[in-house]
Amino acid sequence: MADETDFYALLGVARDATDEQLKKAYRKIARELHPDANPGDTAAEEKFKQVTLAYEVLRDPEKRARYDQFGIDGIRGGGGGGGGGFGFEGMNLNDIFDAFFGGGSPFGQQRRGGGPLRGQDMEVTVALEFETAVFGGQVEVSLRQPVACTDCSGSGAAPGTSPETCTECGGVGEVRRVRQSILGQVVSAQACPRCAGTGQQVASPCGSCHGDGVRTQEQTFNVDIPAGIDHGQTLRLTGKGAAGPRGGTPGDLYLHADVQPHERFGRQGNDLVHALHIPFTQATLGAELTLNTLDGTEEIDIEPGTPSGRLLRFRGRGVPRVDGRGRGDLVVQIIVDTPSKLTKEQEDLLRQFAALRNENVTEDQGGLLGRIKDAFR
Repeated sequence: MADETDFYALLGVARDATDEQLKKAYRKIARELHPDANPGDTAAEEKFKQVTLAYEVLRDPEKRARYDQFGIDGIRGGGGGGGGGFGFEGMNLNDIFDAFFGGGSPFGQQRRGGGPLRGQDMEVTVALEFETAVFGGQVEVSLRQPVACTDCSGSGAAPGTSPETCTECGGVGEVRRVRQSILGQVVSAQACPRCAGTGQQVASPCGSCHGDGVRTQEQTFNVDIPAGIDHGQTLRLTGKGAAGPRGGTPGDLYLHADVQPHERFGRQGNDLVHALHIPFTQATLGAELTLNTLDGTEEIDIEPGTPSGRLLRFRGRGVPRVDGRGRGDLVVQIIVDTPSKLTKEQEDLLRQFAALRNENVTEDQGGLLGRIKDAFR
């Protein structure tokens, strides 16, 4: 393990590392050690704090010069961490982020300032008929979700009243505190506990929604399904998610497509696939057949001597591409069926055919043994 007092070793860089090299090294290590990636791992959290302090010292020319000349004592400034080692005694991760990055984690987003909170995103799985997924269409979606309370128009305040400015944060939506740290004074900010970061408080809550501004109820609406959507793909409907509390903007709704199988057609990417079963006589002698496709009828020419497994491709008869740039193909696979039951006349004709071609086949089991077997059929 790197020496905890050697900032260069902590970051894995040379002592003459440039600002860009420092930044690159820190970002790589910090992402591996970040608490969001290591929930409950106190060792990783402590190491994260150490490399963060090392980076913030070395990126500052003045602090780096003092550190290079005097070591860890050069940046303590007579206060700080108390005997032995450095560290973040008495500080939490929010303090560190506020001191180094101006508030909030550098790896995620944090809502700052007052105002209604955004509603939650929601998701639902929608069963789609195969043809609807191929050609597009409209489906009805029903789900229970928070919607704006009609009695208070989403404000959360009882009729005849309105929300008031929060007395604790003055409408800012956050409270700040100042603490001493190894780097001096640290100003940290957090959502106001009284108004939950909205900047407003409700003195007389609405009786229907209890001050939340939203109520949960069944919602039904129509959704346009684009042509070409595939099983497992997701549609994002902006603003169709849960309503935000107290007038906040609604979240988004994510629709997961559950495409139902078709009795005759399958799908491979943007290609439609179909297994066409034909008797061996048509495969041998050839035939002209009509296939019912999703677009209508398609004439198929079976050439004499067609083997089982042959693929026939019809350009532009497949699934439309979601981006609207053309369609895939219709791929028909020929499956030659072998008859399993024959009449005596059919069997005799086939034996004559085999004899003409000098093909070895099982002998005719006539006579007594054949009659006995026939009796038990």
